[in-house]
Amino acid sequence: MTQGDCWIGMTQASSTGLILATRVGKHTDQFITELITNTEGKTNCKQWHTDDWGGYERVLPPEVKHIIGKDQTQHKERTNGIVRQQIGRWHRRQNKFGKVWEQTEITVRLAIAYFNWIWVHTRKNNTAAQRSGLTIAPWKWNDLITYPTLC
Repeated sequence: MTQGDCWIGMTQASSTGLILATRVGKHTDQFITELITNTEGKTNCKQWHTDDWGGYERVLPPEVKHIIGKDQTQHKERTNGIVRQQIGRWHRRQNKFGKVWEQTEITVRLAIAYFNWIWVHTRKNNTAAQRSGLTIAPWKWNDLITYPTLC
């Protein structure tokens, strides 16, 4: 792995803010294909808002409406900032973060779980999982680590 090889891709439901899928890897067409595959079946949405990287045009299915532009990705960029802030907090506690793919993937998964299930949006006063109807209350870390299917 060389500098700039590690990208974090996320798909997010625009109505609730729930992060549906993530990928960690090199920024390639295969990376985007895996992100699309991991998102399928989690939402009825047939519209993707992306930046102008050409890989999306090459791999998004024709039935998906593709909207390009940073003005369309503002909400996602905010989410990305929140997730990166959490990753940064854990990053300082790890010696080899960024040099070991598996450690990066695990840290991203923890940050996404925190964002979806534990982090309460200050203006909406609930979590993305609550807005999605997946839970009635914010989770605690103990709820997350003891939930049977996440382990």
